[in-house]
Amino acid sequence: MMRTRPLKVALLGCGVVGSEVARIMTTHADDLAARIGAPVELAGVAVRRPSKVREGIPQELVTTDATALVKRGDIDVVVEVIGGIEPARSLITTAFEHGASVVSANKALLAQDGAALHAAADQHGKDLYYEAAVAGAIPLIRPLRESLAGDKVNRVLGIVNGTTNFILDKMDSTGAGYQEALDEATALGYAEADPTADVEGFDAAAKAAILAGIAFHTRVRLDDVYREGMTEVTAADFASAKNMGCTIKLLAICERAEDGRSVTARVHPAMIPLTHPLASVRGAYNAVFVESDASGQLMFYGPGAGGAPTASAVLGDLVAVCRNRLSGTTGPGESAYAALTVSGMGEVVTRYHISLDVADKPGVLAQVATVFAEHGVSIDTVRQQGKDGEASLVVVTHRASDAALGGTVEALRKLDTVRGVASIMRVEGE
Repeated sequence: MMRTRPLKVALLGCGVVGSEVARIMTTHADDLAARIGAPVELAGVAVRRPSKVREGIPQELVTTDATALVKRGDIDVVVEVIGGIEPARSLITTAFEHGASVVSANKALLAQDGAALHAAADQHGKDLYYEAAVAGAIPLIRPLRESLAGDKVNRVLGIVNGTTNFILDKMDSTGAGYQEALDEATALGYAEADPTADVEGFDAAAKAAILAGIAFHTRVRLDDVYREGMTEVTAADFASAKNMGCTIKLLAICERAEDGRSVTARVHPAMIPLTHPLASVRGAYNAVFVESDASGQLMFYGPGAGGAPTASAVLGDLVAVCRNRLSGTTGPGESAYAALTVSGMGEVVTRYHISLDVADKPGVLAQVATVFAEHGVSIDTVRQQGKDGEASLVVVTHRASDAALGGTVEALRKLDTVRGVASIMRVEGE
């Protein structure tokens, strides 16, 4: 039997995502009620500009006092889609204190203060759900947290930012330079006026912290994630990648060490073979590859951003939290029992593609090879082209640690025959 008294929802933020959440709650009200077992009612919407016309939202529900809204006491679920650290953090903890569960899409806050927020939710016996914080409409957190709860996840490798994937895809498919591809992404609405959070990897790094924490049952903060942006990727890098049968993607990579005692999380551009499933992810789409002991390899793919896709993930969480509310239970909370060591980038082992500008004269290759050997970095292939006294030397290594590669590059820079290091890129997905 369906309960007639509605569950009341407070919406914090009514921008691109928030307005879609409100629209779906209204247009799909009967279906949502049937799935939950009770009607859901939008009880208030906190915004910064109350005078703005918001289609489908009664003006009497609009307020600028978000704190008063979450303190009402009759709110069952608070949906937070305002983003940022403050006031979102204070509003979420206040919601818990006044009896509400929370659904959030706030990746930055969760990556920075997820442990404290989970502790607050647990203290007050409330839910904290955040599927929309990582990959838009793609179901990812729930499979990691619930479907794979009995498995051992060893690696999470993915494209988790649509803006950067669109830019790199354009550079790959059309030969465009970085700025040209960014300008197109901005014109189409894929990139913000200030794209720094996307192109410098901050957005992906926050998502990597969340994914690593869930996958490895270990607290991983944003500061633990190595981050490298994609603004230095050039058409020449794509040409080199194609020569290797690869393309370039900005990847979030979370790995368990072979000895099982530590984990790493990183975000950076990388070459991946065209045969890898992630290589075929085009445009602004996202995809995440999960590798585990029992399940093997799983891939999750779909639109990773946008109002409607992200709102879909928010509403999925809302349904789950409302069901828990009706049954008097809570869903999975933080799982950090493993408490593995979070290692730095120096411990990461992978292959590297290094492009050097060198003097075009006998003995250069031997000098370069000697430096690699002295630092314990094994060379897989070498390609050299040159004329008029200058040459380009491309070296692809076997697997080596980042620390060893760093020492190698430092020594290479000291050679009189090396004019400069044109680019260094990791090779993943093999």
